[in-house]
Amino acid sequence: SIAAGIVAILVSHNLSRAALHWTLLSVSLLNCLLSTACSVGLALAIALTVHSRGMHLVRGCDSSALPADARVAIATNDCPFNTTRIYDTALALWFPAMLLAAAEAVLSGRCCLVALIFRGIGPCARSYSKEQV
Repeated sequence: SIAAGIVAILVSHNLSRAALHWTLLSVSLLNCLLSTACSVGLALAIALTVHSRGMHLVRGCDSSALPADARVAIATNDCPFNTTRIYDTALALWFPAMLLAAAEAVLSGRCCLVALIFRGIGPCARSYSKEQV
């Protein structure tokens, strides 16, 4: 994301350099794909966690005394981590991260479209080249 932003800034100051256009296209396309995968993965993690009521989060505990709901504090020493509030904390961190990854994917997609337009490829390229002339 940072590399795509830096390249976008460089392209905005050097509009005539074709190498920067191709660099922006490749970096923003890669960032768009990675951000989309991250967003989908986080959405899947949230869905699985809500569906299982958080039991996947405490799967590392080797206790038969696990409650049916992960939101209940587990009073056992068999867990390698503190299980209190793990369900709420995971969702509180995953949901904003998913939204930010989705926004990052959209912005990277727009950078990719701009790079295509600068190279004369795409739906808006003809009108852009006419405006430049």
